[in-house]
Formats: sequence, C-alpha cells, structure tokens
Amino acid sequence: MSSATRVALVTGANKGIGFAIARDLCRQFSGDVVLTARDEARGRAAVQQLQAEGLSPRFHLLDINDLQSIRALRDFLRKEYGGLDVLVNNAGIAFKTDDPTPFHIQAEVTMKTNFFGTRDVCTELLPLMKPQGRVVNVSSLVSLKALKKCSPELQQKFRSKAITEEELVGLMNKFVEDTKKGVHRKEGWPDTAYGVTKIGVTVLSRIHARNLSEQRKGDKILLNACCPGWVRTDMAGPKAPKSPEEGAKTPVYLALLPSDADGPHGEFVMEKKVEQW
Repeated sequence: MSSATRVALVTGANKGIGFAIARDLCRQFSGDVVLTARDEARGRAAVQQLQAEGLSPRFHLLDINDLQSIRALRDFLRKEYGGLDVLVNNAGIAFKTDDPTPFHIQAEVTMKTNFFGTRDVCTELLPLMKPQGRVVNVSSLVSLKALKKCSPELQQKFRSKAITEEELVGLMNKFVEDTKKGVHRKEGWPDTAYGVTKIGVTVLSRIHARNLSEQRKGDKILLNACCPGWVRTDMAGPKAPKSPEEGAKTPVYLALLPSDADGPHGEFVMEKKVEQW
C-alpha cells in the first residue's frame, strides 16, 4: 500500500448500521475500506460476508474503549496509507429500555463508550485526516430530543458556539456524577443516559469542526454529526421502521461529499438535511 491509495474507515462495522455503511463504501468509495470491530471473530466474519458479495474490505481490530487499540489502528493507517481520507465513527452502545441495570451504571457505561470512546478515536485519528477528508460521527435524533429536555442553562451551554472540548468533557462527567448522587433531574438533566451521551457526540462534532476550520482552513475537511434514523438493529430492536441499508444513507452521503464541497460542516444532519441544533 502507498499513501496514494485512499482509505475509508468505519468503527463498529461488524453488524447493523456500521456494516451497511461499510458495504456501501466498498461499493462507492474509490479506495480501500477498513472495517473495524472489537471482536476479531465477528469482524472477520463480516469481512467474509462482504467478500462473498464480491466486495473487498480490509479488517482491523478496534475497541474504542481501549487507547492502545486505537493507537495500534492509528499506527497502521499512518504506515499503510500515510493518513486517512474518510472516518465514520459509528461504534456505540445502548441499554434496552427494560434493562434492570441501575441508571447511574447505565449512564457511566454508555458515556464511556459513546462519548469518551468516540472522543479518543477523534483525538488519535483527526490529525491523520488528509485534505478534503470527511469525518462522520453517528449521533442520534435522541440527542436533539434529550437537549430539549435539559434545563435552559444546560441547553444554552450545549448550543453555545464557544463551548470548548474541556467544558463539554466536564459536563459529560458531571452528568455521570449527578446520576450517582441521584440528583441528575434536580440538576436539569433528562432521564436518558443514551440521549445525553449523544448530545455529547453532536456537540463534540461542532467543536471539532470549528477547530478544523481554524487550524486547517485550506484543507477543506468536512466533519458532521448525523442521525441515521430509527433502524432495525440489535440495539434499536425489531420494531424500528428503517432497514440498516436505509440507515446508512445519510452517513454515506456525508462520507462521500464531493472534494469541492464546502458544506455541510459542523452540522447535525438527518435524511441528508441539516437540522437546527
């Protein structure tokens, strides 16, 4: 492989929306597609499934909760490709609504993966993004619904165009601490751990997009958060109206924005349209 070969990478791509995104990129992206999963056997099985369809993704192990794992992937991308052209942060978890796990534990576990894991991937891989690179963070409409259930003070903070990554991290940690103390409602938080973690992902996307515009202005890297919709996956259940293939449409659209596009950037996108945050 040389740095002339373009490369797209999808996290959490062994099943569901991530798998559908990887399949679409294999079909439409001009370059290599790296499918990652935290379980090697499942990841390789997913690659074999796509190979049986005549596609040729590569596999790389990635557990977004493990910094060593993220850094091993970073080193692989740097060595094999000299960087990264497309990054789709899809990996995430959600507890089922009837899960008996105490709310504060759900909050801590979900936050660790959905927000902090995604943030660690961005910290390590965003510096590798090549000019005209595309970054897509898979968030959720639930982030918008959860935002509207936050106190006016919290809403103002999360909508601020000046919020820093450090301030956002502080707020995400505060939510987890408030759930442990049993005061999250009193402190203005909604009753959805998943929703708050996805507020974090959406706001992080806005911050990172702003930083890219300031620090790498000429590189025309576009970074957005998106909602794939309510999709029939292990996570969302069988009653959801969309298939994983339909759910992949908006993330893939953002991943393949043409090289001369100047937007969307730093937006929350649903059904290929920018939503008001």
